[in-house]
Amino acid sequence: MKILVVEDDPSIAEPLVSGLERQGYELTWVSTGADALNADPGDMVLLDLGLPDLDGQVVCRKLRERTAVPIIVVTARSDEIDRVALLELGADDYLTKPFGFRELVARMRAVARRSHPSSGPGPTERTDAPITIGEVTLDRRTRKVTVSGVPVSLTPKEFDLLDFLAQDSGAVQTRGRIIEEVWDKHWWGSTKTLDVHIASLRKKLKDADLIETVRGVGYRLAIDVGEQET
Repeated sequence: MKILVVEDDPSIAEPLVSGLERQGYELTWVSTGADALNADPGDMVLLDLGLPDLDGQVVCRKLRERTAVPIIVVTARSDEIDRVALLELGADDYLTKPFGFRELVARMRAVARRSHPSSGPGPTERTDAPITIGEVTLDRRTRKVTVSGVPVSLTPKEFDLLDFLAQDSGAVQTRGRIIEEVWDKHWWGSTKTLDVHIASLRKKLKDADLIETVRGVGYRLAIDVGEQET
């Protein structure tokens, strides 16, 4: 797996790159936002926010505009508003400095599994036929979504969330079950992550009523889902 590390502090980047290389990853290290935007993002991006030329949130947004590879933000900022904003911009996960190397690797592996579900164990009987949700079409085989025939750009996590809800249309899914299935049963981040992704999905799919909030429980798709004729 190819990893793009965006970190301007050599005292952090050098041992990080060395450690990840020992884990078998192929690393590219850049120290500025401009270099990050010009580099091949590879299969995953580890993005520091405190860059010397561009704000990390700007870099995150611009990277997400041109690639769907997972982005894990590594930040010294602990304010939750920053973290929520980053998730809205398309980051898949975040770590607050200081962090343990084993924790980082575990996060990377979890994000990689969620972003490429076909490469690991999963439901074996689920059909990959395209399905329709009102004006929305979801194609699991290509991981593409359209609204009224117009392609919509979703982050890997947004797609996984929509796909999970679509597997049992109309059924209420608890917040805990969604976090466990779409994120990870050992997820230790804020549960506001789920709310952020739901809000983003509603906005991108141009239908605020498509995903219904069940107060105190969780979410469900408000209409039935049917397989599209092929």
